[in-house]
Amino acid sequence: MLRVALVEDDPSAASTLSEYLRRYGNECGLGIKVVVFSEPTAFLQGYRPNWDLVLMDIQLPNMDGMEAARRLRDLDRYVVLIFVTNMAQYAVLGYEVDALAYMVKPVGYTEFCRKLDRAVALIQQGASTITVSRRDGIRRLRLADIVYIEVRGHRLIYHGDGESVEATGTLKAVQGQLADRGFLRCNKAYLVNVRHILAVKGTQVIVTGNCHLTIGRSHRRQFMQSLALELARENEMVRPTAMGLT
Repeated sequence: MLRVALVEDDPSAASTLSEYLRRYGNECGLGIKVVVFSEPTAFLQGYRPNWDLVLMDIQLPNMDGMEAARRLRDLDRYVVLIFVTNMAQYAVLGYEVDALAYMVKPVGYTEFCRKLDRAVALIQQGASTITVSRRDGIRRLRLADIVYIEVRGHRLIYHGDGESVEATGTLKAVQGQLADRGFLRCNKAYLVNVRHILAVKGTQVIVTGNCHLTIGRSHRRQFMQSLALELARENEMVRPTAMGLT
């Protein structure tokens, strides 16, 4: 299911784009849910990172689309953004807010499909995300960016390469959520992302950033077996010794 937010104050344009999305979904066999927002403050207020794609006009009431896009990026770095506007001279500034593309009104269906093809491919490529709960709200993290997850007291800490994000929850619940996503339990305090494992030496697993994590005695057998299966799944040519496993 593709979840699309359409931020458009022109009812005619909103109707046309909604019909395009319905037609595109039918032709591609893709479920699409569209919610229309007639102005950006309603879209941004209480924002939750549940959208896959945002189609946004630039000329909008209460706040122009570029400012709305900047605020959106403060809340959600990963949602795919496309401008749909008759102000092409401003849409080219979309790189400032990491917009994928822009469409100039009136948008033809052929052009719409080309841009949607790119968006859907990007969404599918980056679909591996997790939404985490924080005291100040919700944040979406890319699984590929998470090196390991640590439980510390009643907090979860998602360690990235250069950034750590604190959240609420339990490591057991996250382990169940990520059971088939390449995250392995190496001891009672850590879940490790297989893609960031550099080596396993004795009782230590070395991950990106040269961080050494202890492999618990009760977890070692299951951890090593699961690691071998994950490596075989990702690349049949990769063997444990190629990663310095001993």
